[in-house]
Amino acid sequence: MVTIGKRIAALMALIIWQSEGLAATSGHDAADERRVASCIRQAAGGRKWLEVTLWGLRDQEGGWIGAAVPNRDGSHDLGPLQINSWWVPKIAEMLERRPEDVRRWLRYDPCFNTNTARWIFVTALASTGSYWTAVGVYHSPNSDRQRGYAISVAHHLRRRFGGTVFPSGSGRHR
Repeated sequence: MVTIGKRIAALMALIIWQSEGLAATSGHDAADERRVASCIRQAAGGRKWLEVTLWGLRDQEGGWIGAAVPNRDGSHDLGPLQINSWWVPKIAEMLERRPEDVRRWLRYDPCFNTNTARWIFVTALASTGSYWTAVGVYHSPNSDRQRGYAISVAHHLRRRFGGTVFPSGSGRHR
């Protein structure tokens, strides 16, 4: 027979395992949010459409500085824009840096994380030629998952920026 104490201990062990030793709180600290906002502005480089897009991705992902959220496939979503850890080896190779460094930067450096998110999105946009497909590709290579994700990001954009965020005739999601 399992005692209540053993059940609580098992639950706590599961919670600790799932959090993968997060150093930062899962709440959105006001100072951290200001840092993320500054990084989004910087990453957008004065392009309002890109800043709005990054906010949509940020709101959808809901990460935070220090986040390492485990996925069912064994990967982790890292930092404020929840960059999947399977990107780490590719980014490390491109930058000629150690994967451990890239992983740490993605978790704890909001500007590195945001610039990586911009790179993933803009690369997808260049390869697909479609804004909404690129939003979906940011999330998954699976086209079925892309559509639902893009629709969800559109909802976040409307919530943050209002209904006029999409110019008429832009093919917005409903």
